[in-house]
Amino acid sequence: MLFAKAVMENIIGEKWDRPKAEPERVKNPAAVALSALGASKGGKARAESLTAKQRSKIAQKAAKARWKKRTEAA
Repeated sequence: MLFAKAVMENIIGEKWDRPKAEPERVKNPAAVALSALGASKGGKARAESLTAKQRSKIAQKAAKARWKKRTEAA
């Protein structure tokens, strides 16, 4: 198809519109740095603030969710 288009453009002497590529998404460097800073602390801080019982409940809920996916897929 691309070859046919090029041939037609040569015959009629015009260039047809080509779809323009989307500009690359630029991230704000300050936001990236702030995010990385918080992400490095988040999990540790949460783990320290939870009791052993709370951590156990969260882990059990996660395991149930994983196994539920396996049984549904089978």
